[in-house]
Amino acid sequence: MVQQASVVTPERFASGLTYQEYLSQISVNQDRFQQNYEGAELTQEDIARFKALMARPNGPAKVLVLGEDWCPDVYRGMPVVAKVAEATGLELRVFPRDQHKDIMAEFLKDGEFESIPTVVFYTKDNQYIWHWIERAQQANAEMGQLRDLYAGRTREEAADDVKAFQQGSTWAGWRRAQIDEYKEILDQKTK
Repeated sequence: MVQQASVVTPERFASGLTYQEYLSQISVNQDRFQQNYEGAELTQEDIARFKALMARPNGPAKVLVLGEDWCPDVYRGMPVVAKVAEATGLELRVFPRDQHKDIMAEFLKDGEFESIPTVVFYTKDNQYIWHWIERAQQANAEMGQLRDLYAGRTREEAADDVKAFQQGSTWAGWRRAQIDEYKEILDQKTK
């Protein structure tokens, strides 16, 4: 089977929004994006590790994010990517999923779901390295805690508990797990 060429050419990648441009045009959850950006904690060791990965001949240099502002996984996960990019010099471009279905079609979860955020790492010459979808494995394992907050309640009834969950230690752990997953898998993919 022949691999189809990606719709993400260098020109298309460059046409994406910077993180700040994306934030300036979204209509909801700006405060939540900011809270998660501030809560994404990178250590000096994290930064050094990412920079070492970027220095490899086939290391990451560019990162593309597909997302939508209404999605909790996006307003938790995209700020983590932005923080990593800002601290390391990765070139970040954001594409709203619903305006870029052709890109999304290349990275469907399980071949059928338009799950977001989708984070795609490329080399400096736009060669695909790896993509990450939705949330860290730790978060997937702990999603039951969030579902339990809704048990037998309406969204409105659960709203305060859900907000506390999102601002508490669980989401902080999920942001940390996202950073650690990126380092681990990028290490494997760029050896």
